[in-house]
Amino acid sequence: MHNVASRSAMADIVSSLKRYHLAGMLGWQDVRQRYRRSAVGPFWLTISMGVMIGTIGVVFGHIFKAPMNEFLPFLAAGMILWGLISSIINEGCTGFIAAEGIIKQLPIPLYVHILRLLWRNLLIFAHNLVIFPLVLLAVGRPLNLIAFVSIPGLALILVNMMWISLILAVVCARYRDLPQIVGSLLQVLYFLTPIMWLPHTLAPGLQAYLLDFNPFFHLFEIFRAPLLGQWPTSTNWAVSLGMAIGGWAAAMFIFGRYKARIAYWV
Repeated sequence: MHNVASRSAMADIVSSLKRYHLAGMLGWQDVRQRYRRSAVGPFWLTISMGVMIGTIGVVFGHIFKAPMNEFLPFLAAGMILWGLISSIINEGCTGFIAAEGIIKQLPIPLYVHILRLLWRNLLIFAHNLVIFPLVLLAVGRPLNLIAFVSIPGLALILVNMMWISLILAVVCARYRDLPQIVGSLLQVLYFLTPIMWLPHTLAPGLQAYLLDFNPFFHLFEIFRAPLLGQWPTSTNWAVSLGMAIGGWAAAMFIFGRYKARIAYWV
């Protein structure tokens, strides 16, 4: 039964990847539709993100008594990445629900809808990423060559987001109260993950709970640390890779087992 479910899920995912151009077109159309009558388009989100980073950076930098050339780039990289992760997870909850009309009318692979939301959020992330070099310029901090390590880090983060959004799309199609629960959990996770606070400010006893046992901390580090001129630890890579392998194994089973029911749930 497990093998049958996995093969069914794999067939849908492979078929969806072959239609990447369709997912890309739909995702691009989503972004254009959302900002169709806007003068600056998705850069409104970039402006809002920049204002938020500047405001939080000044206020919390003084509260934590952290050097601005250290705290502001740390905050900027963290908030930009959090915007990507939280958007994918939140939209993943309604990934199939929002595509109800297409699912019921057109025989296209279901995973196309997950690729669609990933692509549109990646486009918005690319707009927001413009903020980071401006922050480095503002605080007079150079961009190290180690920053290129953040590219495979981002790729591994997206691999994890792909299985998380797939599982959430399936489960939330069946249980419609879960998106609200996931949104609340994300708010808690935002404060438990070092985004607005520096990891070294924690007491040694808390570091094991809020850092070592927080999988999102490791996901953040494989992207943020290189941008700040630091190497991610082997633990950061191992946890992130382990999440991807274990998560995809679970996603393949869940998606394959319930794929035929999704059209009736949405």
